[in-house]
Amino acid sequence: MKRLYLLILKSYIGPLILTFFISLFILLMQFLWKYIDELVGKGLDWKVIAELMLYASASLVPMALPLSILLSSLMTFGNLGENYELIALKSAGISLPRIFKPLIILTFVISIGAFYFSNYVLPFTNLKMGSLLFDVRQKQPEISISEGVFYNGIDNYSIKVEKKDKKKKMLYGIMIYDHTQHNGNTSVIVADSGKMSITADQMFLILKLYHGNGYLEMPESRSNSRIKTFPLRRDVFGEEQILFKLAGAELNRTDEGLFKKHYQMLNLKQLTYAEDSLKKDYDQRKVYISKSLLAYNYFKADPRKKIIDTIHIAEKKFAPSQFDSVFNKLAVNDRHRSCQMALSFARSTKSYLSSSEEDLSNRDKWIKRHQIEWHRKFSLSFACFVLFFIGAPFGAIIRKGGFGMPMVISVIFFILYYMISISGEKFVRESMWPPFAGMWISSFILLPAGVFLTYKASTDSALMNIDTLFESVKEFVEKSIKKLPRRKKR
Repeated sequence: MKRLYLLILKSYIGPLILTFFISLFILLMQFLWKYIDELVGKGLDWKVIAELMLYASASLVPMALPLSILLSSLMTFGNLGENYELIALKSAGISLPRIFKPLIILTFVISIGAFYFSNYVLPFTNLKMGSLLFDVRQKQPEISISEGVFYNGIDNYSIKVEKKDKKKKMLYGIMIYDHTQHNGNTSVIVADSGKMSITADQMFLILKLYHGNGYLEMPESRSNSRIKTFPLRRDVFGEEQILFKLAGAELNRTDEGLFKKHYQMLNLKQLTYAEDSLKKDYDQRKVYISKSLLAYNYFKADPRKKIIDTIHIAEKKFAPSQFDSVFNKLAVNDRHRSCQMALSFARSTKSYLSSSEEDLSNRDKWIKRHQIEWHRKFSLSFACFVLFFIGAPFGAIIRKGGFGMPMVISVIFFILYYMISISGEKFVRESMWPPFAGMWISSFILLPAGVFLTYKASTDSALMNIDTLFESVKEFVEKSIKKLPRRKKR
């Protein structure tokens, strides 16, 4: 049996490693395609891009691992079935569960490793990738000035170009507003043409202007004269060069401590602590809102003071009929003024309730995000185990190896798993489902399918036999025809 187990392990580990790196590469290309606009044209060093790709690859492991387990298990047992090795093993008295035994143990070990990876390694890589991606986004983008539109990408300057000649790399009809003195549009430069270039270190932008004028509104003299003079200085030039400092051209690394409290950067212990703190703040906020409503609407008092006893005293001392009698004794103008004040109080209370409801909703959503991340660390590991029990028996049933049929079936099952997971997570975020149900529904749906396929494979069921399917369809059609009402003969 040891030789048999070693044979099965060797047949499984090779496709597992290969499919894992293929899946990881495909997911990494998807990540790169998503953020390509934020990476191109910023003069990033190759070390920065390599670091970002490394952290992104680590963050994609929890998604690539279940897919690779599904595909490799399907390929392994599809090859064994196609080469009649499974039939030989079964004829020797070895059952399919015994053949699965070494791979079940290996998958269990991989699932445990995936949990520890999600709990300890993934928060660290998410922190590194999140901070680095934030720094890349803050880096100054390439200068792209459109025709006839003011470009404000350079700090304290606003540039407008009427026409661009890409072949000659010339700009025509240039207007530049200088806001470095923060005095409004008091300094403007107008030129017939110009040429733009960036220094080799991408720290400065050089703009050469030809045949233009500079206008500067001068401050008025502090004389006693009440007549405004509006002094203006005009400069005429044939050629002038302006040097712009490109703020953010260099990649400034942000302190990673600013991102450590994000739910994706926390492990299980930190998530539990953060969730308890958020729930405590949420409950305190609800109590404060209720006290504020009573204080502002009953007594116009400070809600932080103890007012509950005062409210009980007021309820015992005054009855609604007494308030009505007091209101009826007022003059007509006082009644009108009282109604207007009551209407104003009601509107302010409605506005306060609306803002408080939105605040509580946002707090509840943030708590749900922590709960989702807490369950995700377990559900992804369990998904590796479930998808193995789908891929291995399904491969033994279809008896097709290679990348053809197994790839198609694996993609179908993984898309089904991913769609159910995304839908469940969305329902949790919208507070329609509890976190446990939303994050585990995909595993709970696919687990019975894995048990069913394992049973069918153990009993040598012809689940994917074309003749069996044809006979089943034919039998169903014949039964349906017999149930149709027959016309009576006249």
